[in-house]
Amino acid sequence: MNAETIQTLVNLLMLLALFACIAIWWTAKHGGQRGRIAERARLAASSHRGERAVGEEEEEDSRIGRRVLRRLTRIGEKIPLFDAKYRMKLQKEMVRSGYRSKGAVSILLAIKFGVGLLCAALTVMLGSNLPVIGEYAAARGVAMLMAFVVGMILPEYVIAFRASRRRKAMAGCLPDALDLLVICTNAGNSLGVSIRRVADEMKSICPPLADEFSLTADELKLSGDSVRALNALAERIDLPSIRALISTLTQSMRYGTPITTALRTLSRTERLAHIVSLEEKAAKLAPKMVVPMMLFILPAIVAISAGPAVIQLLAFVAQTSTK
Repeated sequence: MNAETIQTLVNLLMLLALFACIAIWWTAKHGGQRGRIAERARLAASSHRGERAVGEEEEEDSRIGRRVLRRLTRIGEKIPLFDAKYRMKLQKEMVRSGYRSKGAVSILLAIKFGVGLLCAALTVMLGSNLPVIGEYAAARGVAMLMAFVVGMILPEYVIAFRASRRRKAMAGCLPDALDLLVICTNAGNSLGVSIRRVADEMKSICPPLADEFSLTADELKLSGDSVRALNALAERIDLPSIRALISTLTQSMRYGTPITTALRTLSRTERLAHIVSLEEKAAKLAPKMVVPMMLFILPAIVAISAGPAVIQLLAFVAQTSTK
């Protein structure tokens, strides 16, 4: 038995051990054979009900998607690797990313666990081809654990990137929303009605901001606690400009000062800050364009301008060499 066969057997054993641990853990969490039989019975009953219901292909796809999401939620709720504090932190990040469903955190945890297992499995299967450490089984095991940890971290970075993009989009459209809010309050509307009107008008311009304003208007209508609803809005969006808006509205309601005047001042401030940020981006554009111009545009210009002269020089050298 040569070395390559031994390495292949070791990789297969590591992969089988990984999936065996997952299978044992899953069986223990779902009650063994009885839990699997009950799960199959529930799936059969749901599929039977689905067969009796006549629907279109889109409804079937949405049903499958909901079933997958329910399965991911069930898996994420039973993963014992994450405590309540970490789940609360992920819930805040998911809310800021626009995912406010009840099982969003559980779905994210299930995806994290699945991506980690996928990275670990790929590392086991391709571990023998890694330089330096591919010859040692212990090093491949450590690489498998590191790949599992990296795979668990990757979905969090995706969610953080989505939250950052969402905040930037809302920050760019906030001055327009403040102008609309000033107009609505000048027309005599209350704060809840004004926020609802701004949410309706901003749907086509900035859907994330319109969604947040719509949720705030619903909270104001149902609870009546303006301070709590506005603070929840500031917590969900997590922008300094939104916090300044909430602080202005809260102080106006507390001390009885006109909301319109405070909103008009804040609107001017946010508009000026937005213009200043655009000017800063425009000023940074010229230095950023230097490297792409040197790499892509300058060689083409040199080739076009100096190419004919170089060709004539080569032709002249060839003629003189033949003479």
